[in-house]
Amino acid sequence: MDCMIKIANETLPQSCLCYLAFRVAFMETLERIVLADQIDERNLRHFGYLTEVPFLQAVPPHVQLDLLAETWAKHTSADPNVASLVDESVIYAACETAALVVDRDPSAVARYLKQGPLDVLVEADTFLASELRSLHLNLGNEGDFLMISQFEDMPPREAEYMKEKFGLDHDRIEGMFEVLGRWHHSEQFLANLENLLSEKEIARVAFDLNIESPV
Repeated sequence: MDCMIKIANETLPQSCLCYLAFRVAFMETLERIVLADQIDERNLRHFGYLTEVPFLQAVPPHVQLDLLAETWAKHTSADPNVASLVDESVIYAACETAALVVDRDPSAVARYLKQGPLDVLVEADTFLASELRSLHLNLGNEGDFLMISQFEDMPPREAEYMKEKFGLDHDRIEGMFEVLGRWHHSEQFLANLENLLSEKEIARVAFDLNIESPV
C-alpha cells in the first residue's frame, strides 16, 4: 500500500509507527468518550487527542475521531493527497498523544494495539515516544496550525497583518474554522477506518457512537 499524503515536500511514511500513532490516538480518545458517557461528563470539559492543537480544543471528541479517520483514509489512499492544515493538525496531535500515552501509561499501548488489523509488537519506552514525536517533526511543516490561536484575540486588521507577515494561507486557515462548526460524523467515517481498525472494532465503534454500521 503506497503512502500518498504529502506535507510540504515530504511524504508521511506508510509504517508501523504511523499506524501506531493513529491507532493509539483513536483508541485513547474513544475510550475516554465511552467513559465520559458512562459518568455523564462529556460536555463538562474538552478532551481527545486534538486538544494538543489549541485552536481545535473545542472540537467535539466524536468529530475528532472522524477527522482522524479522514486523514488516515488519505494516507492509505492510492490517490495522491496534499495535506490540508487540518490533516497536519491531526498528524501532529496523533503523534503527540501517542507519545504521551507511551510516557504516562505504557501498558495502555499493548491494549490499544490488541486485535487490530496489523500485528504490531513494540516496547513502550522513551525511545518509542521519541520516535513518535520525530514522525511529525521530520515532515518539515511549519506548524501553522499551532500559530492560529494567537490571532483570535487580536483586532481583525492586526490579525490579518500578522497572518500575511507569517505567510499563512487564507484558504488553508478557513478549513480550520470550518472544523469548529462540525458536529455530526461524515458519511464516510466508518469506511475511512479500514486498515486502522478491524471489522469487529468498526462495528463496536458504530455501537458506542450510535452510528448505523455498514459492516
